[in-house]
Amino acid sequence: MDYLNAWNKISTESIDLLLRSEAIRKVVLKKGNDMLYEHIVLVNEDQRPQAIQEARFKLLQNLMHTLKDAIADGRLCAKVRKALLGNLIGRVVMDEKERTAAFRRLHGFLPPAFLTIGPTKRCNLMCTGCYAASSSDNAETLSYEVFNRIIREKRELWGSHFTVITGGEPLLYRDGKHTLFDVLENNRDNFFMMYTNGTLITKDMAERMADCGNLIPAISVEGYEKETDGRRGAGTFKRIMTAMENLRQAGVPFGVSITATKNNADIVLSEEYVDFYFRDQGAMFGWIFQYMPIGRSISTELMITPEQRLALFQRQQQIIRETNIFLVDFWNGGLYSVGCLSAGRPGGYFYIDWNGNVAPCVFMPYYKENVNDLYNQDKTLNDVLFSPYFRAIRNWQDSYSYGQPPDKVNNLITPCFLRDHFNQAFVTIQNFQAKGLDENAAEAIEDPEYCRKMAAYGQTVRDLTNEIWQEEYLDQPKKRAAALTQKGNVH
Repeated sequence: MDYLNAWNKISTESIDLLLRSEAIRKVVLKKGNDMLYEHIVLVNEDQRPQAIQEARFKLLQNLMHTLKDAIADGRLCAKVRKALLGNLIGRVVMDEKERTAAFRRLHGFLPPAFLTIGPTKRCNLMCTGCYAASSSDNAETLSYEVFNRIIREKRELWGSHFTVITGGEPLLYRDGKHTLFDVLENNRDNFFMMYTNGTLITKDMAERMADCGNLIPAISVEGYEKETDGRRGAGTFKRIMTAMENLRQAGVPFGVSITATKNNADIVLSEEYVDFYFRDQGAMFGWIFQYMPIGRSISTELMITPEQRLALFQRQQQIIRETNIFLVDFWNGGLYSVGCLSAGRPGGYFYIDWNGNVAPCVFMPYYKENVNDLYNQDKTLNDVLFSPYFRAIRNWQDSYSYGQPPDKVNNLITPCFLRDHFNQAFVTIQNFQAKGLDENAAEAIEDPEYCRKMAAYGQTVRDLTNEIWQEEYLDQPKKRAAALTQKGNVH
């Protein structure tokens, strides 16, 4: 869009002057909210259930308010402000139609919105149940050349300007003389979110992030000091608190990434906990990832119970409705993503690990393709996207929710192909002979007891939530619409 080109030509100093004006900030926020509401709720081009669109709008409205408040109280340095508004809000949120038009004309549907890349398996911690089974002994690393090509290619093929970096610990990425910061600087038109344990964010590191401007870290926490140190190692919590202070001083926004387990599920969405990280520490966003038994020392015993999951869902809904906080549970957030995001679904993503193996999702660690092999054969990321394995998963997504009319959409409180619908995922993995990303994943899918427990878990959660889905997200909007029509006829 023309405004993006104009925006990028404005000096950082000029943008600073504009954003210091409270009146201008209010106008920008109102305009942004109006555009989002029109696009998501009123136009609703893909005809999603009305209650889902209203929930999605409220979540994005929370993000806009959070950004406005962070600018107002000086939490963001100048380069971060420009990258956030130009890349994240401008290109990623507001400019979807223009970005994706070429792909849609060619293929008849929207491309993935982003990729998640794990460039290195190396990590300085040894967290219990780590999905990547990372440690300092791991040397697997994606080459700098391939790393950059992936980002360039998704931009050129899909119009994608958002990239998620995970690990291992991304700040330990190194290929020859190149580090993660070389990738950030070489892809200024991308905005990056990085999942990190936070322990390496010194003052100097925070200043480098501020200078780049296009990276926002999501720091992993388990709860307070007891819970975090219990899973991540003694002293980790204090180092995280220091990292957050360093980021605040440098003007770099950050979020929190919370792993919910059976042991901390009652803590992670309590009012005190949310206040601590969002009010006291200044986190701008939060993601909750319920413990998924796929990594080191696989055990279903750490999974939150179905009853805890329902409680987390209800509390998440309350927080989003009643506050301006952006806090989403990855598995309980199917309302906002309109279902499972994996396998390169329109608006979704897929995952590339440090070996170049390509899986549908970080939490579905079973792959068929390897990006290094594809590039050696002069193929592209589209060859992954259109592979039979990924097509089969997208066909299930369409039949379950994404491709259905509003009154036929199935329960989006249970959107996950692997966690909530394990039997279907198991059959797909077996039919395509997909391989595990590591030994843990390979062993899990061959373990009858693991498979039985996963299938039973998903069934129990569906039984707990199907009625809620039907009554609150399918029936209630119909009743409201009928009442309004009747009222209109009376008057």
